[in-house]
Amino acid sequence: MAPEPALRRQSVFSAVPPLALAVLLTGVCAMVPPALAQTDVNDAHVTPRDVEKPKEVPAEVAKKEVGGGGGGLSAHVRPLKVDVDLVLVPVTITDPLNRLVTGLDKENFQLFEGNSAQDIKTFSSEDAPVSLGVIFDSSGSMSSKMEQAKDAVVEFFKTANPQDEFFMITFSDEPEEVSDFTSSVNEIQDKLVYAVPRKRTALLDAIYMGISKMRQAKYPKKALLIISDGGDNHSRYTENEIKALVKEADVMIYAIGIYDRYFASQEERLGPALLSEITELTGGRAFTIDNPNDLADVATKIGIELRNQYVLGYHPAKIVRDGKWRKIKVKLLPPKGLPPLRVYARMGYYAPVE
Repeated sequence: MAPEPALRRQSVFSAVPPLALAVLLTGVCAMVPPALAQTDVNDAHVTPRDVEKPKEVPAEVAKKEVGGGGGGLSAHVRPLKVDVDLVLVPVTITDPLNRLVTGLDKENFQLFEGNSAQDIKTFSSEDAPVSLGVIFDSSGSMSSKMEQAKDAVVEFFKTANPQDEFFMITFSDEPEEVSDFTSSVNEIQDKLVYAVPRKRTALLDAIYMGISKMRQAKYPKKALLIISDGGDNHSRYTENEIKALVKEADVMIYAIGIYDRYFASQEERLGPALLSEITELTGGRAFTIDNPNDLADVATKIGIELRNQYVLGYHPAKIVRDGKWRKIKVKLLPPKGLPPLRVYARMGYYAPVE
């Protein structure tokens, strides 16, 4: 019987044994909604909205203007588009205890577009620079959690590498870009000091602003981190509009939901499902916590996860520039002896029309 393949050692924690499966951050008690935990990514697919002109923001979205002046949103921005000639699929693998699994090889993955198997042309598990945006809830309901939430952002940035770039958006009754792209973590932290809890929650509008801002990113790998304590109650954009926009954007979204045990409103009750569905579409994850003291640990976990992903690249076997949704499915062929593993990956992309 041939020995099991040795799994590579990661540099994030030097204490990980070199011949064992690398498992990171065992102490975080983060609850991931069941809908996200799928071995077959396609099983959790959210039915795509029919889009006649996928390169444009949906017509009903384009009629809306959010905010005013420099801090507002312009709805006349085309969403990001994937380069159909090379589709890159970031993939995260976790074990039954929700711990990050590293050290797998190209041969451990199968990739499908629709029902057609694709030849994985590029494979990487190295830490690459990331363009990161933090979307920070500063609505009135965050009053009792604000300091822990700020600490979480600081811990998240501690996982950054020197090449990363960041921006930050805060939101209450409307989103505001408080920091442009910068490589200075201190600059972001200094701006965060001025975030004061007030007014209502325009989460969806903030996500729109974050996706739009990513058009200025200089790195192919892009991610948003949302820190919020409830559902939306003041956005002009709808949930369906934002889901359509997120599906067209090549941006991974992670979220930390800080929820009270008793929801005061219908919007708050729907908050966990909203964040779960939005992050799921992008291959990211939503973490639910009920103790603000856990925020920093979860933020650190997300930061390290972003830097320990597998990236699969393929050229579609059949390129048709018809603007339609292409489903992506990633299957795992793990080494023998491992427990059931979970796969998180983007659900698909819209092909261009030209």
